[in-house]
Amino acid sequence: MAFVSGLSVGARPQGRTPAVSARSSAFFATPTRRAARAPTMARGVTGLRMATAGTMVSCEGATGMHKDATVSESVSQVMAQKNISPRPVIIGVAADSGCGKSTFLRRVSDIFGTKLSRAHTPQGDLLTVICLDDFHTHDRKGRREANVTALDPAANNFELMYQQVKALKEGKSIMKPIYNHETGEIDPPELIEPNHIVVIEGLHPIFDERVRSLLDYSIYLDVADEVKLTWKVQRDMAERGHSYESILNAIESRKPDFSAYVDPQKLEADCVLNILPTKLIPDDKENSILRVQLIQREGVEGINNVYLYDEGSTIDWVPCGRKLTCSFPGIKFHYGPDTYGDHEVSKVEVDGNFEKLEEMIYVESHLNNTGTKFYGEITQSLLRNPSAPGSGNGTGLFQVLLALKMRETYERITGKSVSSTA
Repeated sequence: MAFVSGLSVGARPQGRTPAVSARSSAFFATPTRRAARAPTMARGVTGLRMATAGTMVSCEGATGMHKDATVSESVSQVMAQKNISPRPVIIGVAADSGCGKSTFLRRVSDIFGTKLSRAHTPQGDLLTVICLDDFHTHDRKGRREANVTALDPAANNFELMYQQVKALKEGKSIMKPIYNHETGEIDPPELIEPNHIVVIEGLHPIFDERVRSLLDYSIYLDVADEVKLTWKVQRDMAERGHSYESILNAIESRKPDFSAYVDPQKLEADCVLNILPTKLIPDDKENSILRVQLIQREGVEGINNVYLYDEGSTIDWVPCGRKLTCSFPGIKFHYGPDTYGDHEVSKVEVDGNFEKLEEMIYVESHLNNTGTKFYGEITQSLLRNPSAPGSGNGTGLFQVLLALKMRETYERITGKSVSSTA
């Protein structure tokens, strides 16, 4: 193992200066009612035949509460109008409730330089985000009567999910169900057109093998139980008036189904963002300092994994205190090869907090295969959103890196370039 301390900054590309000035960004707004994000179709779908959008027809899975869900018979006119070619790109983001999906997707919106609507299903010129809760087979009352949680596969319509995500990937329109989080009821379906990028997010985007086969890139957001409890207590006690006991009981009641049906998806994901308690403070109970890992599966088509300093080596790095301000307990980086389940992976880890985001340019200069378009792009993105949760630790850094990998995936599949937000 190599132990590296106080590494010098690598040479900067000629003619480029650090782009680290803060400016406001176009966050996508959290919708007042969340809707599911449409599923996706198999990798490698090409040569879509353009036609005027035809009749909406029923499909497999359109039964019961979802009997009015449909797909179009032919490719939508939107494909030509928006120059979506060769097909929409499908991204899956899996996570439990309260694990940072909304914050992450705002960073994605920022990297792609697009604004999203405040509708139930956020949509923009480039990006559509579908919440898979829309494919719940029961309303809130029905789940209580059936004694199932939303995490149970029996409470989700995977057949319809597959058929509608596949249709979107083929360039077709869909009438997608709506699960209304305010009322707990299933509302009439809404029209969703194909888009350049469709993100499906929620509890189960990687669970069903057929839906998983449609994904061009998959991400799992993982938060350790003790950190999740701290976050949920802070949110639910302060904002919703819940007692500590009720919050703990709610978390405990979800654990069996989470462990059985949601958590195993991380072993199938292309990349995992893992948020853990720090190792810098023994028995830290406050979880104000976090250890964050970016776990990257090796051999994913078209993806060059991010590495620190020297690819394939095992590196522990304590940055120079004169170049990266950090008070007690300090900050430590780790990089190296590892295994995760049955897969070979590479892992980048940050343990500790950043005090000055403008100094992230020093860290950025030591990272490689980031997918940035200019020197300082990561730092600039963090500075545009300084108050976003996780900006002061590895969470924000790795969320930006994942957004850049999504951009790489889109550009590889479409052959088109996304303008940077410099």
